[in-house]
Amino acid sequence: MSKSLHITLITETYAPEINGVANTLSRLCDGLRSRGHRVEVVRPRQNEDQLRAVGEDLMLCRGWPIPGYPGLQWGQSSMHKLLRRWQRNRPDVLYIATEGPLGLSALRAARRLHIAVVSGFHTNFQQYTRQYGLGFITRLITSYLRWFHNRSNATLVPSVSQKTELERRGFERLELLARGVDCQLFHPSKRSNFLRESWGLEPGDTAILHIGRLALEKNLGVLKTSFDALVSAYPDKKLKLVIVGDGPVRTTLQQQLPDAIFCGAQRGEALATHYASGDLFLFPSLTETFGNVVLEALASGLGVVAYDEAAAAQHIRHGHNGAVAMPGDEEGFIDSACWMLEDDETLRRVRLNARQHASRQGWTGIIEAFECYLRTASETRDGVVVGM
Repeated sequence: MSKSLHITLITETYAPEINGVANTLSRLCDGLRSRGHRVEVVRPRQNEDQLRAVGEDLMLCRGWPIPGYPGLQWGQSSMHKLLRRWQRNRPDVLYIATEGPLGLSALRAARRLHIAVVSGFHTNFQQYTRQYGLGFITRLITSYLRWFHNRSNATLVPSVSQKTELERRGFERLELLARGVDCQLFHPSKRSNFLRESWGLEPGDTAILHIGRLALEKNLGVLKTSFDALVSAYPDKKLKLVIVGDGPVRTTLQQQLPDAIFCGAQRGEALATHYASGDLFLFPSLTETFGNVVLEALASGLGVVAYDEAAAAQHIRHGHNGAVAMPGDEEGFIDSACWMLEDDETLRRVRLNARQHASRQGWTGIIEAFECYLRTASETRDGVVVGM
């Protein structure tokens, strides 16, 4: 039997914060602990931490708010604190999930102490700059991310398309680590007629659902154009647009979509109930490294329309268990949504196939692969990448 590892995870976001990175890291940590490993988490302090005791498996640092992103923060650089901590109790391997000041200080401390590092590419920051009118620094951010990740023993990416794109940009030692979904939590049986009635729907009506962070980089303008096109194409159907989530552009969206239902951020069983109570799921984002919500929607038995990249490219067969459009083809996206509602049998068949596919995408194999990558890195000589 392989020996258990002392693994330190460094991240600037963690549950109960609501985003794909926090959700994924929570799953991976729980999975590693259930397999007998010691997992230490280093992260910024959250509001919920006021009464939390900091121990050998949790180190909290100061956080700074990210402008325009309420509820998310950068972690303060903590190199000397990390050096002292790891000199006293040395980890076998680090997993650095974010590339901000905290992640950078962890990378520098690890290299000084010759501790192996695996990094994760969880967020397309270099694409966000274009959405925020900062395209002039895209090359600079890409250079920094490449420099950062090329100093780890391996960088884990969630999708084949992401791996191909980063290889093209000079990122090295990339490995694929997909994402899973909790198919017991996200299940069609969670459908609630009471919730649907609160949305103003009757049996036979259609809930057009979007779930995710309401931010500029999520391409949410397509929600309005798609919904307007569906209403125009199917005047005899009663359609209701339901948006679950929160974020910096929520107020703007509410002004643009005055008839939509805005449910705010949801967690756990409530989130699963919202998913299952929808019918068609629209996901227009073009900046995802993966997009956990796609798998959650499939598991909940929804007809999913997305662009053909990241999670959708891996998990949706067009016309079988969902519908995809070429990235950036807004007209194709709208056509896919219209096709999904063409007749009741099409949507019913797609939804059944979606659930069947997602039910095979559990976390067990992913956690095993993650453990393998960490163990391989920990066995690298002195934790140093040869030739660097």
